[in-house]
Amino acid sequence: MPIAILPKHYTDLIAFKRESGTLSSISALVSWDQETYMPTAGAKARAEQSSLLAGIIHERNTSSKLGDLIAQCEADTDLNDESTPEGANIREMRRDYDLATKLPTDLVKNLARAQSQAQEAWKHARANNDFPSFINDLTKVLDLTREKGECYGYPEGGEVYDALINEYEPDTTAKEIEAVFTPLRDRLSVFIADLAANGTPPKVDFLHRSIPVEKQHAFGQAITAQLGFDYNAGRLDTTTHPFCSGFGPGDTRMTTRYEPTNFPDAVGSTMHECGHGLYEQGLPKGGELFGTPLASAVSLGIHESQSRMWENMVGRGRPFWNWALPVANEHFDGAFDDIDLDTFVKSVNTCAPSFIRVESDESTYNLHVMLRFELERAMIAGDLAIKDLPDAWNSKFKSFLGLDVPDDARGCLQDVHWSFGLVGYFPTYTLGNLYAAQMWETINETIPDIDEQMAVGDFNALLAWLRENIHQHGRRYSAAQLCHRATGKPLEADPLIRHLERRVKPAYNM
Repeated sequence: MPIAILPKHYTDLIAFKRESGTLSSISALVSWDQETYMPTAGAKARAEQSSLLAGIIHERNTSSKLGDLIAQCEADTDLNDESTPEGANIREMRRDYDLATKLPTDLVKNLARAQSQAQEAWKHARANNDFPSFINDLTKVLDLTREKGECYGYPEGGEVYDALINEYEPDTTAKEIEAVFTPLRDRLSVFIADLAANGTPPKVDFLHRSIPVEKQHAFGQAITAQLGFDYNAGRLDTTTHPFCSGFGPGDTRMTTRYEPTNFPDAVGSTMHECGHGLYEQGLPKGGELFGTPLASAVSLGIHESQSRMWENMVGRGRPFWNWALPVANEHFDGAFDDIDLDTFVKSVNTCAPSFIRVESDESTYNLHVMLRFELERAMIAGDLAIKDLPDAWNSKFKSFLGLDVPDDARGCLQDVHWSFGLVGYFPTYTLGNLYAAQMWETINETIPDIDEQMAVGDFNALLAWLRENIHQHGRRYSAAQLCHRATGKPLEADPLIRHLERRVKPAYNM
């Protein structure tokens, strides 16, 4: 039952968290600017700005005032019922507070400074294919990240990596992820080998026709607006590595990247970030909830399920391109007028091992994730020296995907994540694929004419389902609970394999 009049200790707690959320949004804006428009010469000052903000936010998030307010709310039996929004909010605030108070302020500030410096070092190293220039900065970030994991702590029999995963996918361990990834990798390997041995690869050369960047950008804005992204409350910019940030009510920023002769890359990354953006815009950030767990995403696995669903389940499907291909031709001066719909749809459902994760196809993508999971787990455990990362990457890449990595820019330097200390983040991409496939099966059962709707550019019913079943809940339920509520069953791998078989095999005439 909703509480008629909320007590002062709860409203004071919400007000405190709202202010903290505002500070965090300022920090996110500073980071967004560094990734988009900040002059290179501003890097040193930006590192100090990021460090100062991180320290201020951490001091608020670990203050005795916050702890006292949470304790008062926990002692209030009318509030402390996890079946209510207030009870869930208090539960998650306690979790966040207990984690935050385990980290010394100096560590938080030092890590923020090191991350900002490493981010700039990574940009230089990637652009110049110069891994040695990145070693010191990466080492510093990973050493501090390991220290953070040690401060968090982990159960007996666990590992530091478990503590770091908990930031992104609560209540998950490395061993549990390994138990999911190993059989999935085996099933994907069999699937990929079957396509290579028995399928006929689709025609794809036309996808690399030169399309001006400004026309790709206009097309990306047009399709994301049609999907439901509100440009009065957001924007789309360019960056080296695409990302999305939801700063607060009415302000969600997406970024993407363009290559004149690789139009599919921009479409995929833009729709991917749009999925994140739609989730951010769908979270209940209005009113007094901003800054509280109820206005935040439950986990990165669930967040990634939204981006991968729009990128893959929608964006590689025939219904979407039935509507979008004519729109593309309008924007691109008829660049694909000579390509029929069947040929085009087959071309965006290939299975061909490639070097770049964010450009990889649905079938091979998870192998890229599994490789990173194994390498970062080894680095954090101290079993892999940073200087040996390129060789380890290249060896494992050959084993997983059968390709010889030509250079570090297309190898271990391709992702920005480790420069930010985002260790434990990569596995959430595959978890997101699993969640997305399971949700997609339920969506098709619930909205039986969804293909017909999407074929004419109507995505309203799909977005409404996601708003009702995923977005509006924030962190009220755990990721596992949310999955079960939305689909009626726990997370499993079969829906993803079924999806790939239905989507990719026809593209190979199988």
